[in-house]
Amino acid sequence: MIICWGDDMLTVEPIEDGTVIDHIQAGRGKKVLELLGIREGYPERVALVMNVSSKRMGKKDIVKIAGKAIEGELANLVALVAPKSSINIIKNGKVSKKYNVELPEKLEGIGTCPNPNCITNSEAADKKFQKEGEAYRCYYCERVFNAEELAR
Repeated sequence: MIICWGDDMLTVEPIEDGTVIDHIQAGRGKKVLELLGIREGYPERVALVMNVSSKRMGKKDIVKIAGKAIEGELANLVALVAPKSSINIIKNGKVSKKYNVELPEKLEGIGTCPNPNCITNSEAADKKFQKEGEAYRCYYCERVFNAEELAR
């Protein structure tokens, strides 16, 4: 895994197949990797570039992951901590698909209710949340949490 900070000249090799997650709010790239289950010992190349200049955001983080396509539920996880990020799926060295992550209207089986008394934290109940504005309401305990709280 490569981790670097700032705008120092750094060349990160392109990946042949995998995912590039761009426009991550500065400082949240490491959290994105944690949510995706990518830790030390991951068998493919991973690059985390932190606090690089961005015309649109001022500063941003970028994550490159070889050998893994981040789509569907995994993309929903990224949206919880980096809602303004974009995902590029790379195949044969070229971008085959590009999209911006979006917080979904419903989360099912994703996220953890921060309420320690919620039944989902003590029994095998499916995790369900409904979007309310920029927050989510737990289906069981009915408490409202911001998206990032669900991604612990």
